[in-house]
Amino acid sequence: MAILKRNEVKLAETWNLEDLFETEQQFEESIESAKQYAAATEAKYKGQITNAEKAIEVIAAYEAYLEKMMPITTYAFLAQSVDQTNGESQLRSAKVSQLTSSLNSKLSFIQSELLQLDEDILHGASQLAPQYAYFINKLLQQKPHQLHPEAEKALASFGTTFGAAFELYYITKLVDLQFPDFEVNGKTYPLSYNLFEGDWEFENDAAIRRTAFHAFHNKLRDYQHTTAKTYATHIQREKSEADLRGYHSVFDFLLQSQEVDRTLYDRQIDLIMSELAPHMRRYAKLLQKVHGLEQMTFADLKISLDPAYEPVVSIEEARQYVKDGLAILGADYAEMLDRSFDERWIDFAQNIGKSNGAFCSSPFGYHPYVLISWTSRMKQVFVLAHELGHAGHFHLANTHQNIFGARPSMYFIEAPSTMNEMLMAHHLLQNASDARFKRWVIAKMISRTYYHNFVTHLLEGAYQRKVYEIIDAGGSVNALKLNELKRSVLEEFWGDAIEITDGAELTWMRQLHYYKGLYPYTYSAGLTIATEASQRILTEGEAAVTDWLNMLKAGGTKTPVELAKMAGVDITTEEPLRNTIAYIGSLIDELEKLTEELGE
Repeated sequence: MAILKRNEVKLAETWNLEDLFETEQQFEESIESAKQYAAATEAKYKGQITNAEKAIEVIAAYEAYLEKMMPITTYAFLAQSVDQTNGESQLRSAKVSQLTSSLNSKLSFIQSELLQLDEDILHGASQLAPQYAYFINKLLQQKPHQLHPEAEKALASFGTTFGAAFELYYITKLVDLQFPDFEVNGKTYPLSYNLFEGDWEFENDAAIRRTAFHAFHNKLRDYQHTTAKTYATHIQREKSEADLRGYHSVFDFLLQSQEVDRTLYDRQIDLIMSELAPHMRRYAKLLQKVHGLEQMTFADLKISLDPAYEPVVSIEEARQYVKDGLAILGADYAEMLDRSFDERWIDFAQNIGKSNGAFCSSPFGYHPYVLISWTSRMKQVFVLAHELGHAGHFHLANTHQNIFGARPSMYFIEAPSTMNEMLMAHHLLQNASDARFKRWVIAKMISRTYYHNFVTHLLEGAYQRKVYEIIDAGGSVNALKLNELKRSVLEEFWGDAIEITDGAELTWMRQLHYYKGLYPYTYSAGLTIATEASQRILTEGEAAVTDWLNMLKAGGTKTPVELAKMAGVDITTEEPLRNTIAYIGSLIDELEKLTEELGE
């Protein structure tokens, strides 16, 4: 359980950043090339965008600029993600952030001048160059909120400053926060972000689990005021830009890029808070009964329903599980999965300073990169399948779309990842040989796929909505207020089913999603689509798989509503969400039945 330094981990368990740049010299040369290209683009086109032909030329030039910047920004981000304590990586990341702000400011004239053209000219450009129609359409949506060119240039130049809150949060969280060891019954255990979220939250021994919970959150509490101020700075900046651009509310500002309206956003939160809560309270009571806990607490919610049955798996075994579980998606998808392991797209290592959680970065023009801290728990097979869902999505989208149309709305971004979790679970259920294994699989669907995405992240979204409502009304927040809001959301959802342990209110400090706009609620939105579409795949087979893969290839060239429709799901109604909540309830019914059959 000793936490290694980055230079002590196995090379085979790290990702290969040489696929971006083989040497630091190549990285520096790429920066110089991007600078020169941006300067040449400005010199050639600034003040010259007067007709459809010139519009197409400058869009093509901007496309090439974005493609040049992609490996630069990705390399700096990924190198820092695996070791936030590395001073060289910190400086490189800061340098790239400043470079991006500077060059974006230099090229901000492109959007400004394009939007100064008559709309007929822009529509004409779309007809002449259909590959840029999506980009032009997005520009036109932004037109009512476009500022004076000099104002846009100034805002772009402040990119590094505007991103400073997130950087400060990250450094505080993964560098300055050093957790002390904790002791249970005379034995000492190490503690870190990754160890707590990857191991101790799932620990079967209640004494160890609850002691780790208190030790972890007691240290968080020491940094609550700094973290709250950092977060408040970020959301006030968002509110200021929303006001500056003339949006009715900060919600409208943040939802525009998601291409959905407030109805879909509020529905997702409201229905889950009211209608999923009773089902999840039953699940909490079932955990309490099986584990013989006198009191069910917040610190106990992530334990396994059958701890003695939790398999330990190696990375190679996980690879086979994922390949078997996702085989239904076809040979090309399977080849991508093989490449992700063979070509070291995945960083499995556990080390000091590594970003917690898991993510997938998918730079256009290059293969995706997946970060995960491997603990050998079987549940991580689902995490791995999830992140490879992002990888498969962008591998296909980047292949079939240009850089403007590859990335879909944030509202849709979690559908492909959670689909993979659903397919993994159904594959395991099909091979369930006895009641105990079947119960284990269903419990993992609840505790990993649905609890994580439909509860943890949705409660973050419900809390986040309360925060933005205060900011929208001209108010402000501090640590005490954020604690109060978080606790109120947890109490509303869980009722008297669990005790909201001291420290639970600090969980708002743990999530970087709050620095990415209205991101948290989109996990449940994506899983709603995935649940409905996976049921269609299971009943209709190849035709539904083909629709799903075509939807992945469409990338971001369609709205979330249109993409969901391609997969056979109508998210303009409440039906998919209500069906998903009912499905979760049926899974918990099955867990209660199986537990009774097993005599527990």
